[in-house]
Order: sequence, then structure tokens, then C-alpha cells
Amino acid sequence: MQNRVFFPQEALDAWMTAGTIDLRGSELTVVAEARRYRVAEAVRVLREVSGTPDAHELVGRVKSKPYLVELGAEVLEGSMIVGDNAYDVVQGWTGIPIGTFDEHFTSSARAKARASDSGTLSDEEPKTDEQLLKFLMKNL
Repeated sequence: MQNRVFFPQEALDAWMTAGTIDLRGSELTVVAEARRYRVAEAVRVLREVSGTPDAHELVGRVKSKPYLVELGAEVLEGSMIVGDNAYDVVQGWTGIPIGTFDEHFTSSARAKARASDSGTLSDEEPKTDEQLLKFLMKNL
């Protein structure tokens, strides 16, 4: 299975304001690393709050907006209704890395981005997508 990551909308807003990421169409780029992700709207389901059994087994999962629409879900800010169920959710985007991390690590785009970086990522060399994303979250 291909790595996927969930980007909360709140984090994306902060990163965009800080210039840490660039979002164009369905592609998100971590500017200082030139690491690219293909993104799609999604929802992270935190908990069921009505006390009704979670018939669709959504709690603890990230689901795409189109999938949830097919279920008849109504999402409004931090809440979602599906039939008799009510959920607390986080809206955001799923991201799938474009290419492998090894391809990214040796790319000329990454070398150029790191050369022009103004201290955003420090001197640390992330060796995986997970390390890169942990750094972003730590410095949000």
C-alpha cells in the first residue's frame, strides 16, 4: 500500500500563511524540500457523539469527501451527520507522495530548494517522508 498522510485544514492554512507550503490545484509542495504530494479533500473521523453504533465503522479513519457524500454524509466544520450518527471530525486533505522518497532525495528540485532555503528546515536531513512531516508538525 502506498504511503498516505492526512493534512488538517488548520495546519495547511498556517503553513500557507508562513510560506512553508505551496498548494496549486491538487498538488501540495513543501517549499524548503520541494517534496510534492497529490492531495484530495478528506475528513478524519474522531468520534461518534450520538451514542448510536458506528454502522459504517468511520471512527478513527480518514475518508475522502466523495466517499462520504456517497454515504449521504453532511459535513459542517467540525461535525458530520450520517443517517442517525453524529461525529466529531477534522476536515483536511489526504496526500500521496509523488514519487519515492529516494527519488525525491536525489532530485535536482530538492537540491535547488535546499540551496535557497532560508533556515526553514534547519540543517537536518530528513531521510523519510515521516521525518519531513514530523518536522513540519513540530514547527507549526
